[in-house]
Amino acid sequence: MKTVTLGLVGVGRIGVMHARNIAAIAPQLAARGVELRLALTDVAEEHARGVAAEVGAEFVLGGAAGLIAHGVDALVVATGTQTHPELIRAGVDAGLPVFCEKPVAGSVAESRPVLEYIAEKGGTVQIGHQRRFDAGYLEAKRRFDAGEIGWIHSLRAMTGDMVPPSVEFIATSGGLFRDCSVHDFDILRWLTGREITEVYAKGSNNGDPAIGEVGDVDTALAVVTFDDGTVGTVSATRYNGTGHDVRLEIQGSKSSVMVGLDDKTALRSTEAGVAFPAGETHKTFAERFDAAYRAELVAFVELVLGERENPCTPEDAVAASCVAHAAQESLETGAPVQVGVPARA
Repeated sequence: MKTVTLGLVGVGRIGVMHARNIAAIAPQLAARGVELRLALTDVAEEHARGVAAEVGAEFVLGGAAGLIAHGVDALVVATGTQTHPELIRAGVDAGLPVFCEKPVAGSVAESRPVLEYIAEKGGTVQIGHQRRFDAGYLEAKRRFDAGEIGWIHSLRAMTGDMVPPSVEFIATSGGLFRDCSVHDFDILRWLTGREITEVYAKGSNNGDPAIGEVGDVDTALAVVTFDDGTVGTVSATRYNGTGHDVRLEIQGSKSSVMVGLDDKTALRSTEAGVAFPAGETHKTFAERFDAAYRAELVAFVELVLGERENPCTPEDAVAASCVAHAAQESLETGAPVQVGVPARA
């Protein structure tokens, strides 16, 4: 029986979800001969101790340094974005594989030195883009790679929150494209194997005026152009009242497919006699990607054990952030932006 101890830094909303998912995948890994253990830390000690008790983990004082001294085999970083670079470096310096929620850093400019540091030290860092582990996206990629879709002529991706997060969160999120659409930008690169070279974005704010007051929009659309000339759209909103909705429509020369089209899809038909979809819609991203989040952590354990290649490198994550950054710049300037052209950090 192999033993893998994960050290979780941060047990806020995302950290609690990861702690519970680590506990949930432990029996699955035990059946494969891997005993999965969890140690966690957070500056909110009382809360963290409660989470540890809930999931059968060990609470450790001292942040990442305390976990490293404790003797963990890998770090899982679920803290605020501004702390990601220092925690990634701490894990790399300790010779530990690191799983870090997206993004690598608060901006593309801040991310590049982190990439250089990881490469220089030979570190292993997986970034949390969970859609790569969703069954629907995986099947779409399989069909595309197998030639079943043919060549792609159009792509339509969308992310819709049922209700917006707090204005306090939005004020520090980096904007709708960096917070939400970055997942769509990542999955488009991953699925097609192509780079997005240009973005033209528009947005609106017809919901809570406070969102506009902190410099963001509540709804946005980006037209993206790939390096082979293929075009697509990426839309996002904070006010998708029917439910949390994440979909990707892929139209090709042989067939068209849609990821996220099932009985829980947050759409209702206006056609007579059509009841589909009739199920209860997802309310949050955690519900929509519940299985994907667990699969992502299983993949990280496999990476720690040396059983697989890195499924989402920091370079991949920063490439998606570059597109999100260009989209934000286009939104602010009203002009198309070339991805990779130096812009405001």
